[in-house]
Amino acid sequence: MMGVLCLIRDRVFFSRSTPGLVAAIRRGYSLSVSQNLLRTQAYIGGRWVSAPASFPVLDPATGKELAKVADCGTHEAKEAVNAAYTAFQSWKQSLAKERSVLLRKWYELVMQNKDDLAKLITAECGKPLTEAYGEVAYSASFLEWFSEEARRVYGDVVPLTAKDRRILLLKQPVGVASIITPWNFPSAMITRKAGAALAAGCTVVVKPAEDTPLSALALAELASQAGIPAGVYNVLPCSRTSTPAVGEVLCTNPLVGKISFTGSTATGKVLLRHAAGTVKRVSMELGGNAPFIVFDSADVDQAVIGAMGSKFRNSGQTCVCSNRFLVQKGIHDVFVEKLAKAMEKQLHVGHGFESKTTQGPLINERAVEKVEKHIADAVSHGAKVVKGGKRLKGSFMEPTLLSNVTTDMLCTQEETFGPLVPVLKFDTEEEALAIANSASVGLAGYFYSKDPSQIWRVAEQLEVGMVGVNEGLLSAAEAPFGGVKQSGIGREGSKYGIEEYLEVKYMCFGGLST
Repeated sequence: MMGVLCLIRDRVFFSRSTPGLVAAIRRGYSLSVSQNLLRTQAYIGGRWVSAPASFPVLDPATGKELAKVADCGTHEAKEAVNAAYTAFQSWKQSLAKERSVLLRKWYELVMQNKDDLAKLITAECGKPLTEAYGEVAYSASFLEWFSEEARRVYGDVVPLTAKDRRILLLKQPVGVASIITPWNFPSAMITRKAGAALAAGCTVVVKPAEDTPLSALALAELASQAGIPAGVYNVLPCSRTSTPAVGEVLCTNPLVGKISFTGSTATGKVLLRHAAGTVKRVSMELGGNAPFIVFDSADVDQAVIGAMGSKFRNSGQTCVCSNRFLVQKGIHDVFVEKLAKAMEKQLHVGHGFESKTTQGPLINERAVEKVEKHIADAVSHGAKVVKGGKRLKGSFMEPTLLSNVTTDMLCTQEETFGPLVPVLKFDTEEEALAIANSASVGLAGYFYSKDPSQIWRVAEQLEVGMVGVNEGLLSAAEAPFGGVKQSGIGREGSKYGIEEYLEVKYMCFGGLST
């Protein structure tokens, strides 16, 4: 059976060939998804649960309401933690192979329902449908990966310290994990955490971002269909108003053993303070301010391709998007010219469901205002607008290229989280590294060079957790994702991701005859 998420939607398209003008074309169309996947209640203990209040989920492209979703509070949060704790008592005893089979089934269901899941992502997040399909595949890849890693959690036998004893190391799940996720990847950020947690034998309570709860709830339905037991996977949607109180419960409840959060550094620090009271295990994937360095030896055409991919995915709204573009003086002008031409040719702003769209809306008007602020500040300090620079209707923003940028401008000091490319000119490798490493955060960094010695030097000296060398896209389920400095704690994905949900127990077996 098909359910209609939003019967009539504005069709919005902005012509790239007429800067500053909005060509708004209106027509009605429907967005149909499986009724089973269009969920608006909380998912607690294997049941769909209503809350006393609800909140609207909006299409960021039009501002129109998509659905009203249960606005969970502290009562529902405590219920979810209790359900997860009860389920943990049996889930932790399940065989690794059993958990593996269930995660694999969940993965298969995600792929079977990729059309509907992609539509939900575009509807509530705004990213172009092509990118939404990419996120669904990325999301599923973590379930597939951790379904396999579940069977590879090994302990150790330590060499003897005495002839009458043996030392063994066991790995055991930490318990209930509170998972708090952002809006920019409403599906993948959940599976990257929940896949690892469930594989390890933990149970989870997911609090999705208030802007994008529909994807999290659809994943809950598919988890149920996959046979994942009641209470193992729980979802608590809540409004921006309710989020602080719900988040506090999830971070302070003594039944919770682990917190995993993706979001801003400021919010991460608040959650760390909450977690400190009961000394919980934490994983934090926080903000970035990624440098993108282009050296004179680089292949400029390849660097432009990398810049386009790294900067404009999801309209610049990813934590690993390049934020500061440092280009060596010998190729600076050529790079800027070629990048401007690529932006003109390849970028089309519009609703995510339009086939031509490559740049959807920003998530809300606050996000647009931040981009506007960064552009205005840069221009007031001498930056030149090479392309774009203007706000469009609603939450849309022109992709913008700035030159003559300096390190005292806000756009180089803060994470913009939008389609803004500020280009700084530098002279030496040492200068570029000093600028790149001056940030208090260090999630991802990128650079282009053909000099092997320089590649090793720069890769080793960049103060980031992930480095793209002649590559602008670096995320994969097989690779560890995480940062250094104030960009977070721990790693997600890869063989290391499951370790975040495991404790090492030392067992000394004595009294043995020799």
